[in-house]
Amino acid sequence: MPFSHHSHSGQFCGHATNTLEEVVQDAIRKGMTTFCMTEHIHRERLDFYPREEEDHTPETLEKLYDDFYHEARRLQKAYADKIQLFVGFESEWIRDSSFGIIQRLLEKYPVDLFVGSVHHVYTVPIDYDTPLYHKARDFGGGTDEQIFADYFDAQHAMLQALKPPVVGHFDLIRLKSDDPDKSFRIWPNVWENFMRNLKFIAAYGGVLELNSSSLRKGMSEAYPQVEVCKEFVAMGGRFTLSDDSHGVDQVGLNYGKVLDCIKKAGITEICYLAPASGSIVIHDERFPNVGWRTVSVPDLEFHGFWKK
Repeated sequence: MPFSHHSHSGQFCGHATNTLEEVVQDAIRKGMTTFCMTEHIHRERLDFYPREEEDHTPETLEKLYDDFYHEARRLQKAYADKIQLFVGFESEWIRDSSFGIIQRLLEKYPVDLFVGSVHHVYTVPIDYDTPLYHKARDFGGGTDEQIFADYFDAQHAMLQALKPPVVGHFDLIRLKSDDPDKSFRIWPNVWENFMRNLKFIAAYGGVLELNSSSLRKGMSEAYPQVEVCKEFVAMGGRFTLSDDSHGVDQVGLNYGKVLDCIKKAGITEICYLAPASGSIVIHDERFPNVGWRTVSVPDLEFHGFWKK
């Protein structure tokens, strides 16, 4: 029953480790029953990450995703009797032209899902390292409050344009800030912006991932914060689990702490992707072969994954 809807591997991502097959094998070893392979998409040259993509071109990054897609489909078939695998991508919303890149991918590849993420504000990466976060913050006037508000504006534009089935690390903006665990309630404009986004996600049926990667990066709660999750619960919003793993050492990492966050937030059930048959709760016509099922938190907690 434990699952992840967001993952990467060193075979197709410059800041990850291990092959995609090794990642899948580790998910099986750890008792996962659903695992989504969602590699990063290609970007324009001006948005290449320093160091790890210096030897790439837009064409080679595009081919890298193509290679990933076909390898992921091979693994899906090869391990079908051991784990339910799905194939997709993590989007990059940087500027208006990002929409065209994502739409072309959706037209070219019959993916099972994609994760809608924002890693940039004012076209500057905000989670790559602290100097780049400070550079982005300076563009916005030098305060965490302003860049937080603008991050949620950028996210709102992404949500409106794409309506992603899974919304990735909703409050990623706090990662490199001066106080990552600070409550958003101290900034009314930030609170208003993210509440607007949550309402939009709930309205179109998007699923908010509970992303454990924040915990391995030193924060006290998963993305999004418990106080954010409580607001989404009150809206009738749905959640899923993601480890955002970048190698075998991160597969399912800190899920016990995520379970604690789930209980604190009052979340009573979790969604997971499944083939489009049986009791499907949410179905997106863009992805006709899959849908979402739910499991109660007590049933989730009973699974043997936690013992391993």
